[in-house]
Amino acid sequence: MSRPAPADREAGHRLLGELAGPETVEGTLTGLDRLAPGFADWIVSCLFGGTYQREGLALRDRQIATLAALTALGGVEPQVDDHVRNSLRIGMAPREIVEVMVHLAPYAGVPKALAGLRVAAAVFEDLRIDPVEDPA
Repeated sequence: MSRPAPADREAGHRLLGELAGPETVEGTLTGLDRLAPGFADWIVSCLFGGTYQREGLALRDRQIATLAALTALGGVEPQVDDHVRNSLRIGMAPREIVEVMVHLAPYAGVPKALAGLRVAAAVFEDLRIDPVEDPA
């Protein structure tokens, strides 16, 4: 018999609020639910209330994996932007985010690593962060 998978809507909302900030979450979820009813709830319950709730990886490690996967996938720059911001919000240093992208070059390809770096650079500029001066 298989174990039931976690799908905790409340935990998903709490985590998403921690990652993205409550104002961003509400606006994004409302817009998405208007476009695709029920999809926002699935994302909150199953992804942030499920996959992200599993034991075995710290939130920081999950963010590194998410940044790497989205950047390697390519063509999902809005999600990379969101997760760069989320990573900063949970305490990752800008230099660490840059190094995730650089580390991908031999595995995912230089163009995808460069695309990830462009997204990260735009976020840093928007937030007035200088990743070169970052002590981490």
